[in-house]
Amino acid sequence: MNLTADKWQDYELLDTGGGMKLERWGGIILSRPDPQVIWSRSDPDAWKKADAEYERSGTGGGKWHFNSELPERWTVGYGPLGLRFIIEPMGFKHTGLFPEQAANWEWMNRAVADAVSHGRRPEILNLFGYTGGATAACAAGGAAVCHVDASKGMVTRARENIGESGLADRTVRYIVDDAFRFVAREIRRGHRYDGIIMDPPSYGRGPSGEIWKLEDNLEAFVASCMRLLSDEPLFMLLNSYTTGFSPAVTENVLKLTLPERLSGKCSFVSGDLLLPVSGKCSAINISLPCGSYAALTGPGVSVGSPG
Repeated sequence: MNLTADKWQDYELLDTGGGMKLERWGGIILSRPDPQVIWSRSDPDAWKKADAEYERSGTGGGKWHFNSELPERWTVGYGPLGLRFIIEPMGFKHTGLFPEQAANWEWMNRAVADAVSHGRRPEILNLFGYTGGATAACAAGGAAVCHVDASKGMVTRARENIGESGLADRTVRYIVDDAFRFVAREIRRGHRYDGIIMDPPSYGRGPSGEIWKLEDNLEAFVASCMRLLSDEPLFMLLNSYTTGFSPAVTENVLKLTLPERLSGKCSFVSGDLLLPVSGKCSAINISLPCGSYAALTGPGVSVGSPG
């Protein structure tokens, strides 16, 4: 089941084409590369309004070119959940937020809030937590969240976003650590979580220099994370931005690593994460695929819009 993040007001995907996407972040328009955009631009004139453009380098990386004087950073809000996030043109074309993930924030927030209304206090683990979009959504629903990322800067930004969202009084633990090492320690401690969120990298190196490759190591890592799920889990969400990985692949990994103790208690769903393209494309219903997700859900938890 594909999920579309179509409730934004402070973010808008204005046009796509020629390997680029044109986005409005609040009142600022940015142009960024996107490898999935293999078609032509629908509204060439719209691109003249870009305040900044990220240009890839032929030797890797790239840099921002600014056409207007911009603030160093600014904020955008996600109205449906009352969240606010800091936006900043960063290295490797990033802005500090993945707007397509709002489709996941919605159902996770709803699952947590429903559990709270029935007297539970869910504990959620957000691995590779980045700047805390999912952390904020779950904290807003009433969960106690453990936010883990290896980058001190990203963990600091997550804490700032929680504050911007008016959630500084919520129970959030901020952990600067390697996710794989943290999971191993939690297993030894016997800690359990009612929900786990993860967006593992396609490639990287572990704390001891060992090489991580998604296709070789994902199953073992997910199996380890499964050991941290409580006996009545709400969800496990596995996001993927690896080009060429079908959502069915990550769903299969979840199914194949499900512990026997959870057999018969969980459902599975997967699909693409989409952003609708506005402007001239809106009339023909064009959406940009922005990665995929696979989710394990417990009884009563539904992915996507209510109903």
